[in-house]
Amino acid sequence: MKRIAGYRCTICGREYPYGPELMTCPSCGEKGILDIVFDYGEIKTVFSKETLKKDSNNSMWRYRALMPLVGEGLADFLRIGWTPLYRSLRLGKQLGLDTLYIKDDGLNPTGSLKDRASGVAVAKAIELGYDTIACSSTGNAASSCAGNAARMGLKTVIFVPERAPMGKVAQLLIFGANVISVKGDYRQTFELSKAAIEKWGFYNRNAGINPILTEGKKTVALEIAEQLNWNPTDWVAVSVGDGCTIGGVYNGFYDLYQLGMIDRIPKILGVQSTGCCPFVDADEHGGELVPTPENTLADSIAVGVPRNPVKAQRAVKASGGKWIAVSDDEILEAMRLLGRSEGVFGEPAGVTATAGVVKAVANGMIRSNESVTVISTGSGLKDVKNAMLAAGEPFKCEPDIKALEASGRIH
Repeated sequence: MKRIAGYRCTICGREYPYGPELMTCPSCGEKGILDIVFDYGEIKTVFSKETLKKDSNNSMWRYRALMPLVGEGLADFLRIGWTPLYRSLRLGKQLGLDTLYIKDDGLNPTGSLKDRASGVAVAKAIELGYDTIACSSTGNAASSCAGNAARMGLKTVIFVPERAPMGKVAQLLIFGANVISVKGDYRQTFELSKAAIEKWGFYNRNAGINPILTEGKKTVALEIAEQLNWNPTDWVAVSVGDGCTIGGVYNGFYDLYQLGMIDRIPKILGVQSTGCCPFVDADEHGGELVPTPENTLADSIAVGVPRNPVKAQRAVKASGGKWIAVSDDEILEAMRLLGRSEGVFGEPAGVTATAGVVKAVANGMIRSNESVTVISTGSGLKDVKNAMLAAGEPFKCEPDIKALEASGRIH
């Protein structure tokens, strides 16, 4: 594959020739997550602003030249990506921001940004001849894997911690996945999935091991840049759990910068919940990541032992960005804010980035004259229980107009 120069270990920097089934650095072991190194000179011959203008495929596959795939049969997949980028009509003004955009990735096929990674993983599994794909997940990666695999006729074995919301588990079961609900936290779930993948030889969709998943997630950044006519905002905010998504966001902008398609990389704001914020803690104390409890209602980012730390920390540092943590109460308020001011319904983890922007503007981290894009990574329908906690109960009334009038509910 001429477009790919090889792999580079994120720990030791060693480089390896490209081989589609190399997952981690042979020298560093499991912690040695790999970067896929692209030949930008070769890519420039087939990919540019001009080629995109002629491409009628309004999905993430329009960026296939920047993916480690042969690229055949992609038209048969679910339509992933090219989700709307809304310019804020009210929320930005409420926060005192001149320019705020909302990227609603909850409108992907299974309701989250994770479809981008799973689409690429399923395509690679098919390319390599696998019939079963497996992963561990707090919910969204699992449902996206199961849905995209079902579309393309692959079997799935999915490991979820028992705390996973029933809405996400229901998706898995509807998509026909073999669901293993693990009596433990995400770390224990991940370890069991890893052992099972090794024992039964499934294709590994785990974001903390497989380097191609970042290459799917980066398409959200490619879209943001294209939708903003190659002039990205000063900041891009994203919620962070394992670290793969924020790593992908940075990679996407980095690719475009190397290709000369944008003139700068936005500052990236990484946002976590105060109930589970190993990246924020490490940034504040200037040390290494330390395992933390998973005490947050934002289940999709409740990852006490992130598996993609180097790419996540690089994304913030190399972009000149910042880390910030928000409370669960601030996350619930962000659900209300985003829904009531912009009509975007995000799950708790999906709106954590919005909560981070609210806080960052309030404390001066983001200035009012700076432009911001916030990525809403998952649909609120994924977690109706916490949506109701944020929104409250409906008003109950007898079926009588006089009773309704007397209630004072309608003015």
